[in-house]
Amino acid sequence: MSQRSERRGIHVDQSELLCKKGCGYYGNAAWQGLCSKCWREEYQRARQRQIQEDWALAEKLQREEEAAYVSSHGSSQTQPPQSHSQHSLATFSKFEEKKTNEKTRKVTTVKKFFSPSSRTAPKKALVSRLRESHEGKTPSPSITRQSSIETDRVSQDFVEFLKTLQKPGREIHKQSRGFIESMGNKKDLSAEELSECVQDFYQGMSDRLLNHFKGSSEKVDRVMDQVEKYIMTRLYKSVFCPETSDDEKKDLATQNRIRALHWVTIQMLCVPVDEEIPEVSDSVVKAITDIIEMDSKRVPRDKLACITSCSKHIFNAIRVTKNEPASADDFLPTLIYIVLKANPPRLQSNIQYITRFCNPSRLMTGEDGYYFTNLCCAIAFIEKLDGQSLNLSSEDFERYMSGQASPRRQDDTAPWPQSGTRVDPALSQIHHNLKLLSSLEKRQQQVIEGAQNLQTELAEWQDSVAREVQEILERYPLEIKPRASAIDAENVENDRLPPPLQPQVFAG
Repeated sequence: MSQRSERRGIHVDQSELLCKKGCGYYGNAAWQGLCSKCWREEYQRARQRQIQEDWALAEKLQREEEAAYVSSHGSSQTQPPQSHSQHSLATFSKFEEKKTNEKTRKVTTVKKFFSPSSRTAPKKALVSRLRESHEGKTPSPSITRQSSIETDRVSQDFVEFLKTLQKPGREIHKQSRGFIESMGNKKDLSAEELSECVQDFYQGMSDRLLNHFKGSSEKVDRVMDQVEKYIMTRLYKSVFCPETSDDEKKDLATQNRIRALHWVTIQMLCVPVDEEIPEVSDSVVKAITDIIEMDSKRVPRDKLACITSCSKHIFNAIRVTKNEPASADDFLPTLIYIVLKANPPRLQSNIQYITRFCNPSRLMTGEDGYYFTNLCCAIAFIEKLDGQSLNLSSEDFERYMSGQASPRRQDDTAPWPQSGTRVDPALSQIHHNLKLLSSLEKRQQQVIEGAQNLQTELAEWQDSVAREVQEILERYPLEIKPRASAIDAENVENDRLPPPLQPQVFAG
């Protein structure tokens, strides 16, 4: 099978990474293949169309209601044509006001229902216990203290940076703080609306800075990087994976999908990486570490930096393996392999966070935008992965996904791993360990058999020794002779004998 046919499910033309409008910037799957600029324009046009349709529908419903009211009361009065439009607008305004009052009344009723004054003493005690249990689920003081320290440090760095700008710095700080305070009252907005607010602030700030620095884009980018860092560090808790979005649900779905694809091997993806080379293995580990570390960052630019660092380690691994510069066709399948091995936490939430709140200029151009677009393509490929993409039949793919079979189980008659192919070092180590365990099992069986034989031989030797001893005893019976008496045992006059001679020493 040719290399081209092997890559038919993974190859992505570089033109597909660009915006579908043909503006030359990088597109994004979250923006339906458009860049951030074109997406904002489309979003604003769609929003205006929706507002106009809502007005038209409201006026139509109001006219139908008026007609039904007139017909039911038999009224024949009609309004002058000249004032009809004004009356419809006034009536629609009253309709909106009535709708707002009705919503406010419902919210007030709910608040009163749950207010402390409407509860009895037992309910107050219950609510107190529930509050205590809820507070027990809040982050630990160490985590809160750490985030507070980081926020204070970023705020201090932001102030120190703005001091170098003098007068414009004071105005930037004032506008940034005012924007953060205004965002505190917009927690009920949807994720798209929060993104729209942040992007509008970026655009307005960038335009004012361009006028001040007289078109110096480098100075503007440097200031905007600091503004983004300050604002998003302060707003991180309220805008990352907001409750109004389904980011958490997508995170779980992606995580389960990657777990179900644990059986995908490096050969199936045609990844040109040999992890048996120490430098390549080290680059793969660093790439996995970088993409996992992305979740610990707060600023979209820092998260992008993790993706960029991961991608550079991937290019280095490919370059060392092939001894030549890596191509884009080699990069995407390797990035998919890294994502499958790492299974990064809250992957979808981090992608959406970068998409919504990063400075749009970073996502449209440059290496950050290129690597981020490829990561979005890798995630989309994983979500749509099928047997054809991995050169497998649909039946084998379904069996592997269901866990009924595994591609790692090879035929016993065939050598594993096969020669001439690059095999994942982890799989090679598993195979080596299995062979070692098999040999140890055989040796253990031999030791057990030897111990049993030794035990049988010892029992037989003991029986043979006992038989020989018995035969000797029967052949030579033991005769016990009387004990011999002492020489003077029968002399009864021993007490009359003289004492024995003792040596004497005489002094000369």
